[in-house]
Amino acid sequence: MRPLLYSINVTLDGCCDHNAIPADEALQQTTVRAIHRHATESIGRADALLFGRVTYQMMEGAWRLATRTITPPDWTEPFARTIDAMKKYVVSSTLDRVDWNAELLSGNLGEAVQKLKEQPGKALFTGGVKLPMALAELGLIDEYEFVVQPRLAGHGPTLFAGLSKYIELKLVDRRELSTGAVVLRYEPRR
Repeated sequence: MRPLLYSINVTLDGCCDHNAIPADEALQQTTVRAIHRHATESIGRADALLFGRVTYQMMEGAWRLATRTITPPDWTEPFARTIDAMKKYVVSSTLDRVDWNAELLSGNLGEAVQKLKEQPGKALFTGGVKLPMALAELGLIDEYEFVVQPRLAGHGPTLFAGLSKYIELKLVDRRELSTGAVVLRYEPRR
């Protein structure tokens, strides 16, 4: 069975707003480059992506190569090529169709994701906030990766707010990036 991997950037005070990165321009460029390098490696552990509507539309707008209207910096190309080529599954009750090598999942979320996990392949990879909350509630996430940024945001959405039960985790890997961010990977204690 292929695992479902979850990864997200978060500030030290728990903010998971993707815009909550350092405001200083020089530091911002270094941080964003390191985040993209790490994200490319992390996503590369999987062969399919699982997105909610918001994350799917955000990623498609930024990384779909065929519809680009701007030329991003060269250092984003490995990430762009990786995410553009991957199979995508989208969970949405408001979209009636998707493309960009994507398939819309419908019906019972737990059953649909369990079927994906039972298919052959390396892993499924997800990000975002709302869909991972539902997946955590269902006990479907096999690995949680938090890329903890050395910053206090003081505002914004936080992870797993409203989770109905504790999920006990065990640390399986820890790595510090050149920016001072710390990558923490956990598996649920089952």
